[in-house]
Amino acid sequence: MLTSLESLLALSVIVSLSAFMAAPYIRKYIAGGVCKSTVKLNGKVVVITGANTGIGKETAKDLARRGARIILACRDMAKGEAAACEIQASTGNQQVIVKKLDLADTKSIREFGENFLKEEKELHILINNAGVMLCPYSKTVDGFEMQLGVNHLGHFLLTFLLLERLKKSAPARIVNVSSLAHHCGKIRFHDLQSEKSYNRAMAYCQSKLANILFTRELAKRLQGTSVTVNALHPGSVRTELVRHIPVINILWQKIIFFLKTPKEGAQTSVHCAVAEELESVSGKYFSDCQPAYVSPQGRNDETAKQLWRVSCELLGIKWD
Repeated sequence: MLTSLESLLALSVIVSLSAFMAAPYIRKYIAGGVCKSTVKLNGKVVVITGANTGIGKETAKDLARRGARIILACRDMAKGEAAACEIQASTGNQQVIVKKLDLADTKSIREFGENFLKEEKELHILINNAGVMLCPYSKTVDGFEMQLGVNHLGHFLLTFLLLERLKKSAPARIVNVSSLAHHCGKIRFHDLQSEKSYNRAMAYCQSKLANILFTRELAKRLQGTSVTVNALHPGSVRTELVRHIPVINILWQKIIFFLKTPKEGAQTSVHCAVAEELESVSGKYFSDCQPAYVSPQGRNDETAKQLWRVSCELLGIKWD
């Protein structure tokens, strides 16, 4: 008969062997959906915010391989230039350039928009990818709570400034990178800037819900223009977004096997940007390259309209 120790060792071997054999299947499941479109983008112009690292860089790399002219809109120009060189070398596409864009500063956003309109005659795809997550309480240059200011208001203003160029280049697409976290979000109109109380997780969820509501309202306003807008959840990805909380960052490293790589996380962004079957689809939310469920608060038209009005007031713009 086997001793207790021998039985334990035998069980351990069986469990380890089972885990080893199952690993490829687990990894494939975690990787999620893959964009299957082979469409080429020669002659198309693409703007991607936060494209110097992570999901944004992998999205840029994919679209560059398809032949598009890629504009990396980045806050850190040094990192942006390094990313552009890497993308050029790996894809052979030399039409990958970097432009300064700080989404935490409306002056920088307006300068980016002004320069873009002077230099580029067309814009076919705008991917609002950049974001901050779970950062300590801080404000943008204009006094907005950082997560709401960068994740929502910055992209709101950028889209406003580039929209006419998108319309003139139609068919065109806008892609907003949101998150599954929108399910936990609530738009706190009574304390939108979290000045009365601040919870970094709730502020992040609010900003991601704002992405969903912005997408919903903008889609209605774009009907008949041949410009579409969709939002997406990229999945749990190995990126630098959790750098503001060391404990979570350490945990992230422990469970890295169960996280998507940046390339895997970029698949839904690419899908929304190029998939032929989405040419006339607008106002939707995707995950793993498939339509996904939107929370009830993300489907509230009155909240979407109110957020639109408030966003315009905060940014000092008229967007009818």
